[in-house]
Amino acid sequence: QESGLKIRYPLSHTKTMAFATMDLSFLSDPGVFAKGQHAEDDDARGDLQMARSIDIQSFPLAPVSSPYTFCEDVRKHGNAPGLMDFKHGTTTLGFVFKHGIIIAVDSRASMGSYIGSQTVKKVIEINSFLLGTMAGGAADCSFWERHLARLCRMHELRTKERISVAAASKLLANIFFQYKGQGLSCGTMVAGWDKKGPSLYMVDDSGERFKGERFSVGSGSPFAYGVLDSAYDRNMSVEDAVELGRRSIYHATHRDGASGGVVRVYHVHEKGWTKVIAGEDVNELHWMYAKEKGMVGNE
Repeated sequence: QESGLKIRYPLSHTKTMAFATMDLSFLSDPGVFAKGQHAEDDDARGDLQMARSIDIQSFPLAPVSSPYTFCEDVRKHGNAPGLMDFKHGTTTLGFVFKHGIIIAVDSRASMGSYIGSQTVKKVIEINSFLLGTMAGGAADCSFWERHLARLCRMHELRTKERISVAAASKLLANIFFQYKGQGLSCGTMVAGWDKKGPSLYMVDDSGERFKGERFSVGSGSPFAYGVLDSAYDRNMSVEDAVELGRRSIYHATHRDGASGGVVRVYHVHEKGWTKVIAGEDVNELHWMYAKEKGMVGNE
């Protein structure tokens, strides 16, 4: 009301606000989520109406009779054994020493001989004192470790203190155990600093969980272990530890075709974690290490 006059706005000017909610119910029942859209229940192929609504003109599909169910048909009929067994490749490592924990990773994402990316971030920053690594299926590791970050934050809000490394790794192991035998591909490490000091755990997709001082996960791990075991010393300095992590990843990328890209190195200490090497090209490291040995690099 203004100056004795009533102003009425037409309905078309009425402002409304819409809110979108995210359905996270599958987190409480992982079995339902694991079945997927095209799961076979009671001998039914599932509802493919959504898949068939895809506009073929705008989204090129495989030149087969039924591109919507191609992967499912290959798996079911066994016409091409091994075709759906995608080969993953990576190199990640972590080790405990006097001044904390070193986490080092490469950045290549591959599927067999196909290199999908050279810039994958394989270290998940769970919180300011916790780190997780990715090896296996990038989508599986990335999703569930980010979900772990949410669970750790919820724990901190409820209890008013940070979650321990042991508890965080146990949460992840429990999630993986619920999916055991259902196709998850994860080989992760959880590293951090809590009231008990530095802790390093390895958790795999079957729900198994191990605590240790040296781990390397991925197709390049045998090569990384060779360098890591030959020079590891618990009393080494931070600089030597960072160099050991970098050199181990480099040698793994040199010998393993599924590993490559850049080397990233993190240092976990009592004040949190520090990204020491944000991304160093393994090709440049090759020539640098060759020069240190008095070699050309193409021998």
